[in-house]
Amino acid sequence: MINRRTFGKAVGLTVASVAGLRALPAAATTRGATPTLPAVTPGTHTSFASLKQVKAGLLDIGYAEAGPAHGPVVICLHGWPYDIHSFVDVVPLLAAQGYRVIVPYLRGHGTTRFLSSQTFRNAQQSAIALDIIALMDALKIEKAVLAGFDWGSRTADIIAALWPQRCKALVSVSGYLITNREANLEPLPPKAEYSWWYQYYFATDRGRKAMENKDKRHDLTRLVWDTVSPTWDFDDATFERTAAAFENPDYSAIVIHNYRWRLSLADGERRYDGLEKRLAVRPAITVPTITLDAERDPFTAPPGDGSSYRSMFTGAYEHRTLEGIGHNLPQEAPTAFAQAVVDVDRF
Repeated sequence: MINRRTFGKAVGLTVASVAGLRALPAAATTRGATPTLPAVTPGTHTSFASLKQVKAGLLDIGYAEAGPAHGPVVICLHGWPYDIHSFVDVVPLLAAQGYRVIVPYLRGHGTTRFLSSQTFRNAQQSAIALDIIALMDALKIEKAVLAGFDWGSRTADIIAALWPQRCKALVSVSGYLITNREANLEPLPPKAEYSWWYQYYFATDRGRKAMENKDKRHDLTRLVWDTVSPTWDFDDATFERTAAAFENPDYSAIVIHNYRWRLSLADGERRYDGLEKRLAVRPAITVPTITLDAERDPFTAPPGDGSSYRSMFTGAYEHRTLEGIGHNLPQEAPTAFAQAVVDVDRF
């Protein structure tokens, strides 16, 4: 019998390497000053040449860096349950184009640590966005192209909306992801709720205990990988490289708080109230943007045209859908993701 992994082995690499380029409109591939990046097979790279640490804001942030030190900056932001390895094939493509590429571990992940044991392990959206602003300040980066997915898209969207002077351009997988907690109190269609099962699991003590248990956390996050990227033919080693980032001592606290905060089941901190009020009104994003939808991502509804969030982007804009790709879009389709970064930088 041919299962989905066997089938993925036969066709997945081809889909992942060319789907994004197939989805590009002709104008993007023929624009005179924009290079067409060489296709890279997902999984070609397994590590980063340079891993660094820098104290920034409340954190000692671990990050990968590649490319010329004085090149234009791209900051790539990962989601959950992922880490910097989502961009392991993206980074060499961008570095080869002369970009200085920064890929930080978000708070609670990998080698990123809180500077104080007394700091509340807060994962509300504005706090995570301020981490990246602090990182930019620490590295003396005035402005960067921001590119992310999942938590990373939300973080990049927030910076683009509230601090557009720090965001040269934006690549946002799944479009406009700034959280509206009031809207989150309303039920979604049953199929959408089904996809978010772990969000509700984390609202229980059982879910919290599962995240605190190393073996159960490992199996739960692997299950999420399997279900949200149904065509991605990744091997065990690929998952394990990322799962190492989940051993951060604050990982479970950060994950649980993030999802409970979104559902108004956990409080944030009052010092962020002003920012959250600004985000609650759904501020428009004015910087040049390319949004990406992954056609096989269960959280993308409806996939294809970005119509559900198009009105939130008021600057130069383009939308692309990647056929046959799941939730971890940068790692499944690194060439298409990197191409979007290069293209939006030239809008």
